[in-house]
Amino acid sequence: MYLDSLEKMNPEEREKVIRERNEMLPITINATDLDDAWFQVINCIMRYGHYYGIQRGSYEGSGRIELDSSTINIIDPGSGPLVPHMPDSLGIPAPCEEDYVREQYFPQYLFGNIKSGNEQYTYGERINQPISDEHLGETMTQLEWAIKMLRDTPQTNQATIEIACPEDITARDPESHHPDPPCLRLLDFRVRYGKLHVFPYFRSWDAWSGFPANLGGIELLKQYMADEIGIENGSIFAFSKGLHIYNHVEKAVRIRLHMDEREEANT
Repeated sequence: MYLDSLEKMNPEEREKVIRERNEMLPITINATDLDDAWFQVINCIMRYGHYYGIQRGSYEGSGRIELDSSTINIIDPGSGPLVPHMPDSLGIPAPCEEDYVREQYFPQYLFGNIKSGNEQYTYGERINQPISDEHLGETMTQLEWAIKMLRDTPQTNQATIEIACPEDITARDPESHHPDPPCLRLLDFRVRYGKLHVFPYFRSWDAWSGFPANLGGIELLKQYMADEIGIENGSIFAFSKGLHIYNHVEKAVRIRLHMDEREEANT
């Protein structure tokens, strides 16, 4: 199933084919900045997503719309706003604020390594996990090793920061006891054409509220690493087989995309 053939169908026929499909529909999004990427993502989910009931996890029993497989190429994520812009005229709050990403999410959950309350883990705790190299006789965090590796050997393919660990297969939320393994599994970095690029992989990804904070924070992390390495900041190439919108935010998504207005214009 290919997008170009779907786009040639009338809306009713396309809707029927998408909802009744029995094969994977991979989606590739090419965006300029983070705001552009987010808008394209929620639009693609609503157009091409698969509807299903959640069987496991924190929203078990609810439903969501999800892309089968998605690749999001963001060429210049540092050029635009760090989080999506929400027009005031729509009357709905933005999924997150830039101050939150800069002052809380990035320093506490990506750059910091301290858990609070009943948190089982944070991405930052794992990014900053100390790792020893017995051959070199040195101990540094994953982040420090990646920076050193890219500074000393910029053409390497080995600068991968692991977020996941084998024990995550049975990880549960300490309060609800719902299965709760990390959504972000790894951050893969490379230097190419004089710039630092990052390749995140999310096993599952909340497009409405998770995507903006996650990529805003990852962009800040990449900028920090590029400065430490002494190289230009580059692109984000993100992947997920679980990029989704929950049913409880579908109304807000439809408002942001002006879906009801477009549907009325087509009737």
